[in-house]
Formats: sequence, structure tokens, C-alpha cells
Amino acid sequence: MISVITAVFNRAETLPAALESLHGQTHASVQHVVQDGGSTDGTLEVLKATSVEDIALESAPDGGVYDAINRGIARASGDVVGLLHSDDFLADGHVLTSVADALADPSIDGVYGDIDYVAAEDTSRVIRRWRTGGYTSEKLRRGWMPPHPTLYLRREVFDRWGTYDTDFRIAADYEAMLRWLVRGQIRLTYIPRVLVKMRVGGESNRSLGRMLRKSREDYRAMRRHGVGGIGTLAAKNFSKLGQFLPGRQGYT
Repeated sequence: MISVITAVFNRAETLPAALESLHGQTHASVQHVVQDGGSTDGTLEVLKATSVEDIALESAPDGGVYDAINRGIARASGDVVGLLHSDDFLADGHVLTSVADALADPSIDGVYGDIDYVAAEDTSRVIRRWRTGGYTSEKLRRGWMPPHPTLYLRREVFDRWGTYDTDFRIAADYEAMLRWLVRGQIRLTYIPRVLVKMRVGGESNRSLGRMLRKSREDYRAMRRHGVGGIGTLAAKNFSKLGQFLPGRQGYT
């Protein structure tokens, strides 16, 4: 079974698209774990109105998005765990089938794919393309990371190497991926197609202050796991420029 975690707080407007994309998957064995932070805008009503039975919903105050994700992982029963953010949606109905097919190889610990960033007001309009390519350890020193919203991992990865460090308020995903890849030496396979559509305007780039905090947290994660310093941080940030050019790649 694939468990898909959605951490949500007051996203009644965007959540229906995420739910529709997940419930329309051709892969049959899916558990949707929803960790709500105590929404008051109608989000809970949207969830309760869905006709899908296999939603494990919990609504309670949390310590932020990474704490909510950790709680969702703890409640998940699948042997594979991935994420679906409440502002995102799966690119088509075969995404989870692609994930399951790739993980049929028992030597693989996880998979990831590509992302299209789309306009919030018109999700058919692609603003930015994140094309990652296959993983090599050398890429980490050039600021590379797999797109977090496309990452699906076997439960054993979390059990052995931990979940998200909530001391990182913005970059816990980056720290966790470095931990899993550097310390855990997990084996990832790249699915060379778009798996997720993400609306522009994420938490890490809502303001200059948050962007600076994210850079500080990224740097701390790099130093913690020995993958570089200021040069790696600069490469990580500048690599995004290529994502805005048709046919080009950007690392993160």
C-alpha cells in the first residue's frame, strides 16, 4: 500500500483539486492520511464531504507543517510513504502506478520525478519547470536535491533514519534528504516525467525574510552533513534560474 500524507491548514479553496487528483489514481492500494492543523475555513467540511472512505483524518493543533507531516507518517500504514501538499495536485491518473512499478525493484529505497510550477489562478499555465535527472552523490555539492513533493520512500527509511527535524522551520525537507542520502546512503530511482503540479507561492519564498531564513537553514543542513558550504548554497540558489527557461533544467 502507498500512504499519501497531506498536511493542511485552511486550504478549502485548493484542497479539492488535490483530493480529485489523488482519488482519480489508477493504482488501487492507496491510503490518504490527512493531518489538519485545526482549520476554520471549511477545509474540514471539504474533507468530510468526500465520498472516499479510506481517508485517515486527524484535526488538532500542531507545531508547523513538518510536525504535521511527522504526525501523518506516524499514522500511516503503507509500506511506501509520499506527500501531497494541499496546494498541489498529481499530474495525471497514473502517477502512483508509476511509483509502484518503480518500487517493484526491492533494491530501491525510493523514487522521485519532476515538477511543473503552475500559476495559482490558471493551473494550465506552467511558470517554471523542475527537471532533475538521475541522482549521483556528486550533485549534492552542486546544490542538487530531488523534488520533495515527488519523493516516495519505503517506510524503512523513516524507521531507520528518522523523519523531519522540526528545528528546521523551512528547510527540514532539505535536511532530511541530505540525511537520508548521505548518512543513510539510500538508493533512489528517477521517474523521468512530471509527477506533481505545484502552485507558485510556497512557504519558503513568500517574503525576503523567509528566503533569507531558508538560505541560513539550507547552509546549516549542508554543514551538518558535510556536503559543502557557501559555494554549494550559491549553486543551489542560482540553479533555479534554469527552471524558467523552456527545455532547461534546474536543480532546486
